Amino acid sequence: MNRQMKNLMAQAQKMQADLARLQDELAEARIEGGSGAVKAVVNGQGELIDLHISPDALADSDASLLEDLIMAAVRDAVARSREYSTSRMNALGLPGAGGLL
Repeated sequence: MNRQMKNLMAQAQKMQADLARLQDELAEARIEGGSGAVKAVVNGQGELIDLHISPDALADSDASLLEDLIMAAVRDAVARSREYSTSRMNALGLPGAGGLL
């Protein structure tokens, strides 16, 4: 195997190791979204981990409002998760590599 091919293989192995570490990091990350009434917590992969609803939000018996608050919190957390994972991929020099994770 020539030197250029060995370098290419080494780069590919490093990228593979970097991606594996990034996947672990994203799985462990915790990102919050929402307001004080409802907070959603997702990991760096956008998976919902936890949902916090304040007692005050429950005291207001408007189910429709509570549903809206929950949806907004989850959407906010997922959007922040995407931003986080994109920034981490860019830091590794992998812009647009979201489909690899």
